[in-house]
Formats: sequence, C-alpha cells, structure tokens
Amino acid sequence: MNTMEAIRTRRSVRTFDGRALREEDARRILDFARMAENPYELPVTWMLLDAKKDVPGAPVITGTDAYLAGKMRRADHAEEAFGYTFEKIVLFAQTIGVGTTWIAGTMNRAAFERAAGLSAGEVMPCVSPLGYAAKKMSLRETMMRKGVRADSRMDFQTLFFLGDFDTPLMPEAAGQCREPLEAVRLSPSAVNKQPWRAVLRDGAVHFYEKKNKSSASADAWDVQKIDMGIALCHFELGAESVGLPFSFRIADPGIPAPENTFYIASYELA
Repeated sequence: MNTMEAIRTRRSVRTFDGRALREEDARRILDFARMAENPYELPVTWMLLDAKKDVPGAPVITGTDAYLAGKMRRADHAEEAFGYTFEKIVLFAQTIGVGTTWIAGTMNRAAFERAAGLSAGEVMPCVSPLGYAAKKMSLRETMMRKGVRADSRMDFQTLFFLGDFDTPLMPEAAGQCREPLEAVRLSPSAVNKQPWRAVLRDGAVHFYEKKNKSSASADAWDVQKIDMGIALCHFELGAESVGLPFSFRIADPGIPAPENTFYIASYELA
C-alpha cells in the first residue's frame, strides 16, 4: 500500500480484534516514529504504552492494550508540528495493516501524562491505540462515527480557492495541485470540523485555519492547529506522490480572509 492509498482507505479504528500488537509491528512503528520529521523542525518524543501495565486505556477503545503516545516542548507552531508528525506515523501504520485513531478528550489524560513522564513545559496532545481492526464495529463506535458524519468531507470548492477567498477553486482548475489538495480534503480532523482552507495564488498554496469557537482547550492549546498539521502533512505527501516540487515557508501573503480565518503556512511550488 502506498501513501495515497493509505490516505484514501484509512479510517479511525476503535474496535479491535483482541490480538496483541505483534512485536515486529510495534518495532517498525516506533522506529518510524523516531525518524519522522516535520517542517517546523520541532522534535517529538514517542513511546509505546501498555494499558495492562502503564495506563488505564481509553473507554471508547476495545480489543487492544497498545497505545502510541508523543510528547514535546511547548513552542510556537508546536500544535502543527505534532499533528504533522503524528499523522505521518498513523499513515505508516495503515500501510502495514495496523489500525489507529486519534484520542485527545476521551482518555484519562492525567494517567497518560504520568506514564509518559511529562515534565514542566511539555505537552502530550494526543495518543492512539494500535492494533488490528475487528471485522465488525461496536455499536458505540458506529454511533460515534454517525454522530460526526465521519465518512463525509466538504466539497473541494468549499475548502479551496483561486487567487482570493471570493473565487472557489474547482478540481479541474487545480492543475498539478489537484491530487495534493484532494489529499488535504480527505484529512481527518477533531469531530470532523475540517478547519483547513487553502488559496492557490501566484505559484503558491497558502493554508488557513477556519477557527471554531471551541477549538482552544482549557490550557490554551489549539486543537484545530493539530488538524492543520495533518492537512499540511497530507499536502506534502500528495505533492510527493505526483512529483510536484515544493518548499515550505511561513510568510503571510496578505490575502483578505473571512472572519475567524487565520493564516498558517504556505507551500511555494517550483
């Protein structure tokens, strides 16, 4: 399975089949995680936790005891960096047949942070169970997916624009950016809010966050910026899949944006 196949076929898994995570799969995922980088060059420390020994697990997860957790120092763009790196690992897991799901609110956060050895100035935004999907979802999982319309995504022209935010970008007009932007459109996000917006202008793609009122956590951590990191990851992977050269930069192009829509980063296209 290649990366674009993983993007198209992956779904969140909350109901696992009860098999322990194979040692070989655990090793490959942790090795990949420790080598994974992000365009902000912010390091993340990764570890595997065992719900039988280290943590109480998560109440929405059944059939596995293995969890991947990451922690990092608080810094500018830490949310985007974490989301980018975590999604790379999640997609790698998909390519080797291991199921995952992003968990932030539905876990015993204090227990996970203790198990991860979180120190002052560090954050652990999310974790993911690791295991093998059961043949049938639990009723709880089915209802959760239905509640957030997990299998639906906004239309291409609702998310992406040409030149400015007044001109929707139709898929057939996206040219070499069509596949990378489609990869962005398929990105997962917290409760499926899909906060990413992008403007194709003057040989660059500029990404923006459409902020939801509830996106900030109690400790001022912006969950939707993690989603933006996922979108940036998908764009890069999509661009690489079609051989589209790009360079990452943070330079606000000054495009007038709708209310509650804020610049995040850009990709300069060769």
